[in-house]
Amino acid sequence: MVQLQFLNYILATKDYDILLENDITEDYFTEYVDEFAFIKNHYQEYKSVPDIATFVDNFPSFDVLDVTESKLYLINTIREEYLYSKSVPIIKKAAELLKSDANEASRYLQSEMINLSPNYSIPSVGIIHSDHRIQVFEEKANNPDKWFIPTGFEELDEIINGWQMGEELGVIYARTGECKSWFVAKSAQHSWLMGKNVGYMSPEMSADKIGYRFDTVYKHLSNTALIRGKQDVISLDLYKEYFNELKQAKNDIFVSTPLDFNKKVTVSKLRNWVRQNKLDILIIDGIKYLSDERYKKGDNTTTSLTNISEDLMQLSIEMKIPVLVVVQSNRGGVKEDPDATPELENIRDSDGIAHNATKVIALRKKEDSLIVEIKKHRDGGFGNKLVYSCDIDTGNFVFFGSEERKSKTQNENENTNPKSKPKKSEKKVVF
Repeated sequence: MVQLQFLNYILATKDYDILLENDITEDYFTEYVDEFAFIKNHYQEYKSVPDIATFVDNFPSFDVLDVTESKLYLINTIREEYLYSKSVPIIKKAAELLKSDANEASRYLQSEMINLSPNYSIPSVGIIHSDHRIQVFEEKANNPDKWFIPTGFEELDEIINGWQMGEELGVIYARTGECKSWFVAKSAQHSWLMGKNVGYMSPEMSADKIGYRFDTVYKHLSNTALIRGKQDVISLDLYKEYFNELKQAKNDIFVSTPLDFNKKVTVSKLRNWVRQNKLDILIIDGIKYLSDERYKKGDNTTTSLTNISEDLMQLSIEMKIPVLVVVQSNRGGVKEDPDATPELENIRDSDGIAHNATKVIALRKKEDSLIVEIKKHRDGGFGNKLVYSCDIDTGNFVFFGSEERKSKTQNENENTNPKSKPKKSEKKVVF
């Protein structure tokens, strides 16, 4: 089966390098010798993998599959199958020899061991002689929009530079009712405005409700009026006119619910969804609704969520898109201080989520304000706290001010120079 999956993966993704980089040859495709040869010859002649239509025209009985397994799974499985097929005849012959001469059987096995060595190549990059990072630096300098997607919060972008296109697992966490979904809805809207295709996996709200939130954060239409159908607040004719304008866009926001994933949302299925809709950013409004594909009997929730977060990070690296996940904070995240946001250890069920994340942002709703604090930033500073006035009915987020965390160097200087220490009541606040 894996041979068929592997060929379908190559045809769907046009990723011929998977064969070259992992030294996978025609010997691995004993059930599809002609099909593999056709792909190989086409690539050698035209420098591209054939289209599925071209391929099926030459092999009409070939089963075209929707492959949702990861690249790593396909590589490991086809290698295992290949090693098994090579091992069986050798072991059978050794067993026959063992009946008459144990020494001969031993010598035979030793001579064949080299042929049974797993073909696992370990990729690496020599960072001294490779100038790839110079090219990346130049591209980021000349075309930043290709490498980062703004969050929708300008002041936050000044600190974290937006969501990075790949190798980015952003975690947004807070207690229930603390604007997590509104935060990611605004980020989704802004990503769309930047011309990106957005994927929004919504476990608790329908596509229409996500759509109404989009209308609210984009055009500041009353969310209450949209949900209740109040034409005295929002004119139906103007709403239709607005929709006609929306339809001119070439990109989209794709919303799916667990029902669309047959009630089992896995990272493999999400990967296929990303590929299918050519998504530039993936938002998951609730990591607890995902199923762990690596689950083993006895695994607890902490282990499963750690596995899922690791797999989501791998998806980001492989598909070169940012992945944002919404996570619940436990009750320990609620503090007496109304300005405090939950700490990393208050992420519900698994500290592995924060460990695997590249950016972690905590939220706290305080009356009509939203406090946004950067708890982790793998590529920069953290601890900055931003405050926005927040009207979720109109989708207006207005920056109010920020409190900057002192750097380690500043703290060390203050500790060595008592005169420079501020009074306890003083805070460094920038408006």
